[in-house]
Amino acid sequence: MTDNAPLRIERDGDVAVVVLDNPPLNLFDGATFDALEAVAAELVTLTSPARADRARAVLVEARGKVVSGGVDVTEFQAIAEGPEPARCGAELWERLLRVSQTIEDLPVPTVFAAHGLTLTAAFELALACDVLLAAEKASFGLVEIVVGLTPSMGGPQRLAERAGPARARELVFTGERYPAAVLERWNVVNRVLPDEGFAVAAREYAHRVAAGPTVAHAATKRLVAETVRHGARAADALVPEVSGALFATGDLRGAVASFLREGPGKASYSGR
Repeated sequence: MTDNAPLRIERDGDVAVVVLDNPPLNLFDGATFDALEAVAAELVTLTSPARADRARAVLVEARGKVVSGGVDVTEFQAIAEGPEPARCGAELWERLLRVSQTIEDLPVPTVFAAHGLTLTAAFELALACDVLLAAEKASFGLVEIVVGLTPSMGGPQRLAERAGPARARELVFTGERYPAAVLERWNVVNRVLPDEGFAVAAREYAHRVAAGPTVAHAATKRLVAETVRHGARAADALVPEVSGALFATGDLRGAVASFLREGPGKASYSGR
C-alpha cells in the first residue's frame, strides 16, 4: 500500500498497525473499500506462522479528530440508481463480509483503538477485532437507518455475540450514538482508557499481547470462535488438537523452564 492510501499498514516491531487516514472524516468510499480488501489480504501474509518476521498482533487506529464519519453515501446512491441494485448491493456486502471474516480469523490478537466518533463501517470493523479499546470521549453508532439500510458488514451479529440480541436490536433500531462507557457496560467495548495518552496506551496494549505466546493465542481464538458458533461441547472436542499441539512449541518449553527456574511471569516468547 502507498503512504497516501486511505488505509495502509505500518510495522511497529511485532505489531502490524492498520492506519485509517482519509481526511477530513475518514469516510469509507470506493477507494477505502478497495484498500480495506488489500489490507486484509496483506495481513493474512504478515501474520502467517511461516514468516520469520511475522506480525504477532494487529492494531487498527485512525488519524484525525474522528475515527470515521461512516460511509460516503454516494456509494449507496450509485448502487441504488444502477441497473441491478439488488445484485450490486449483494456483491458489496459479500466483499465487505469477507474482509470482516478475514480480520476475525487472523491467527494473532487484533485490537481496535477508537479515539473518537466511530460510525458504521468503522464500527463494524472494530467488532470484527478481538479487543475494542475506546477513549473516554469515543462514541459509536450503526446509523444505517438514516439511508434505509441495516448494517451489513457483520455488525448486528457481532453485536449480538458481545452484548446479546436485545441490545443489538436496540442499537441498530435507534440509530443512536452510544458513548464508550455505555458500550463498556454492554460488553461491546473491552476497556475505556483516558483521553490523554490514549494512542500511546493502545500501542502499549497491542505490544503487550504481541509479546505473549502467539501460538497459544491462536488456539484461544479458535476455541472461543467454536464456542460462539457451535457451543462449549464443540469447543471441548477441539481442545486435544489445538491445545495438545502447544506442548510442541518452543514458547511452552521455554516458559515451563523459566517457571521452574525463576518462578512465574519471567518468561519471554518468540511466537513459535
